[in-house]
Amino acid sequence: MSGTLYLLPCPISERPPEETLPAHTLEVARSLGRFYAEAAKTARATLKSFGHPKPIASLVIEEIGHDPDEAKIDGWLAPVLAGEDAGIISESGCPGIADPGAQIAARAHELGLRVVPLTGPSSLLLALMASGLDGQRFRFLGYLPIADAERREALLAAEAQSRASETQLAIETPYRNSGLLAAMLETLAPSTRLTVAWDITGADETIRTLTVEKWRALPEAARTLPKLPCVFAFLAAPGRTAAPRYAPQHAQKKGAAPKASVASAPRHGRGAPRPRGGKGGHR
Repeated sequence: MSGTLYLLPCPISERPPEETLPAHTLEVARSLGRFYAEAAKTARATLKSFGHPKPIASLVIEEIGHDPDEAKIDGWLAPVLAGEDAGIISESGCPGIADPGAQIAARAHELGLRVVPLTGPSSLLLALMASGLDGQRFRFLGYLPIADAERREALLAAEAQSRASETQLAIETPYRNSGLLAAMLETLAPSTRLTVAWDITGADETIRTLTVEKWRALPEAARTLPKLPCVFAFLAAPGRTAAPRYAPQHAQKKGAAPKASVASAPRHGRGAPRPRGGKGGHR
């Protein structure tokens, strides 16, 4: 009988794991002896903070990097096929969500393995929950282009998409937070609502939603963001043909079954969006 592949979320701020992870998630993590992690060093520190009962040096931690080598995946999963349970552990947040792990989970499905996601914090969902923006239809853009012209084009395209009541979410390397905010305030329409959320679940957690016009009116100090993991979300005012709330523009009459909602993210190669400048702690 084959084993189970668990997807183990991690805290996204410097807080005790028990504050953001359910007891069951910690219980499963403590029961495993085999893990797949982007960076083994970070995984060891995380598992130690979880109170893993075994000596950390005795655990098998396969370092998969940010873009796992497909040629190695079957070898990594061989023990699970043989009956051993294992876990994909994130750098921060949830595996496979702007973090590696999706490739391994996909192969596990192909091999007929049981894949079990466990509950834990996701900065994207927490920011969306608190934003006051439309949470029924949303799109994760990952990291926006760095070049000014390309970033402006991407922002305008995303803002146009958001006019159909589709919230747009993006992340950035912490030291570029203020630059991205400045670009958004320069590019987006004054009436577009913009949420900036940083250090979610942390001691300095701040989540603020204002129109672009009101963001622009703030003093420069209030528009200078800390170098902490940050999520940006925005939603434009409806276009001339307003989309029904919580529905696509082509939705049927009230009471009819709506079309499927959209919650998509662009892919970077075969995995999630590639972070820039190291661990961002967003997921």
